[in-house]
Amino acid sequence: MKTVALTGGIGSGKSTARSVLTGMGIPVYDSDSAAKRLYREDDSLLDSIESAFGRSVRASDGSPDFRKIASIVFSSQDRLATLESIVHPAVLSDFRRWKASMEARDEVAPFCVLESAIILEKPDFLKYIDKVVLVDASLQTRLKRASERDGVDPSEILKRMAVQRFDLSKVDAIIHNDGTKEELEAEVRKVFRSLGLL
Repeated sequence: MKTVALTGGIGSGKSTARSVLTGMGIPVYDSDSAAKRLYREDDSLLDSIESAFGRSVRASDGSPDFRKIASIVFSSQDRLATLESIVHPAVLSDFRRWKASMEARDEVAPFCVLESAIILEKPDFLKYIDKVVLVDASLQTRLKRASERDGVDPSEILKRMAVQRFDLSKVDAIIHNDGTKEELEAEVRKVFRSLGLL
């Protein structure tokens, strides 16, 4: 089974594109959701993060406080790299188990998708990828989507955007997502057909 990386910046609409693919019967691994699940399942991840940053990243009930984690790491490339060095090996192992389970099914899809905002900078992940598809939208659209979704000021979103980099030389196709969901669905089908996957 081939693996396609689905990536894009904050507010680009990766999650909506993912839902389109899921609706088409394509298995999708959402790396952000997987990381959050692993935080909850493996307490040692939070212990390692607290040890690295010297402060609590838990809510009052002991669960991970994702806003607190974001406020710590998105202000510094070094802090973000430290967090990723702790979390990414666990996510990669989880993805490999997930893909093996997809391949063991009676009916195997033509390909699976790994959704990740940062995969282009992660050689350990890229070696498992056959094609890379970038979801993109205008800056104005991305700011509006992300600030409404997260309930934060656009200036905070701009800080998060500033640490995201996309090497377009590693991208095989781009999904443009400034329109409606129906237009996005047509664009997704067009792009994946152009890659010979549909």
